[in-house]
Amino acid sequence: MRKFEKSFIMNCPCCSGKLYEDCCKPYHTKEKNTPTAEALMRSRFAAFAIPNGAYLYNTTLPAKRKFHNQAELQEWGEINQWKKLEIVSKPSLNQVEFKAFYIDSDGNEQLHHELSVFQKIGDRWFYVSGEFLNDN
Repeated sequence: MRKFEKSFIMNCPCCSGKLYEDCCKPYHTKEKNTPTAEALMRSRFAAFAIPNGAYLYNTTLPAKRKFHNQAELQEWGEINQWKKLEIVSKPSLNQVEFKAFYIDSDGNEQLHHELSVFQKIGDRWFYVSGEFLNDN
């Protein structure tokens, strides 16, 4: 009897239009490092959608990890339904402005609009911090 591995094909949650296997999965599985700050931003959004709290924690700048908690990052991904990522702009090599659309645990549509700062150490990009932007 042959044992079959269940494989499932899905579009990447980062809204790149690519399949997950050809987009963020190699970053999530540590097969590759993200080549740009935008790629890290997209892979982190996908990690919230899947969710993958370990990836979110490990892609946070080591000096900033004390402000984050892997279990909380995992829970934030689990309790929300992540709908869409929109890259608004890339003001510099290490900044990405984005809008993340999601439905919260109470069923309300939410928008998270942020200008994120990233830092490259060696061949790896890390999330440093974000400034929340108001859409009023």
